Amino acid sequence: MGLVKHAILVAGGLGTRMLPASGAVAKEMLPLFDIPAMTHLALEAVQAGVENIHIITSPKKDFSNYLEDKTWLLEKRPDIKNELLNPFSEIKVFVHTQEVPLGLGNAIAQALDDIDGPFLVLLGDNLLIDSHTTCNDFIPSKASKKLVQAYQESNIPCVGLFEVSDEEVSNYGVVDLEGGLIRRIVEKPTKENAPTNNVLCGRYLFTGDTKELLQRFSVEEYGELQSIEIQKHWMRGTGLRGVTLDGFQWYDSGAPLPWLKAQIDHALRRKDVSEELLDWIKNRI
Repeated sequence: MGLVKHAILVAGGLGTRMLPASGAVAKEMLPLFDIPAMTHLALEAVQAGVENIHIITSPKKDFSNYLEDKTWLLEKRPDIKNELLNPFSEIKVFVHTQEVPLGLGNAIAQALDDIDGPFLVLLGDNLLIDSHTTCNDFIPSKASKKLVQAYQESNIPCVGLFEVSDEEVSNYGVVDLEGGLIRRIVEKPTKENAPTNNVLCGRYLFTGDTKELLQRFSVEEYGELQSIEIQKHWMRGTGLRGVTLDGFQWYDSGAPLPWLKAQIDHALRRKDVSEELLDWIKNRI
């Protein structure tokens, strides 16, 4: 069983649903209250034990300024943890460009020449939050750590799962679970045809055979469903484990209204601003 030393942060999407905001700043850099989404993702991966982070971007997006050392800002705000200004300071960072948006599998493929063994995949506009902490007591999400622990127990690839309402299932890949293993993935079913309410939520732990499988199940043949086909291959063989992320909130920075709801929900759970915000909301409505 290989150690999970690598994580891929997929941030190549154009973010068209977030225009005009995403025309000025990448959607992955939008803050959840006061901490960029990308910082949440990076520190979640570090919390899971990785030593290398691979950022998948597009030709029109530039994260170079974000990756620069920001230690000098601590003089202005000594109350902020250094890791929030320099989330990549303890690990190696690689930036890979996906020239054409051809789906998740193709995005992952851009980094695989620099990866050996199993690796995490985190979608850049999906936050899974279990600790609603402030800038001076920040605790990273344990979502990816849970996948690593599940992999260490089973030695098979894993995917994160989140339970959604009946009305939401048609937006996601819905899975059928049996004894912790995924038996079926149904892409965007109607609520009548959804086998369960457990959906794929943007967290994956793929194994070292991924590169070979991406070549076998090519993007030319399977398009944007290439990564789903690989998961189905594992389901037919070694198995694909589902890791239910109970106790987490799932926030999506890919569209304006869900992101606004995320801001409010997260802020209402933070001890530093929740009381004042709740009073304002009560007076406002």
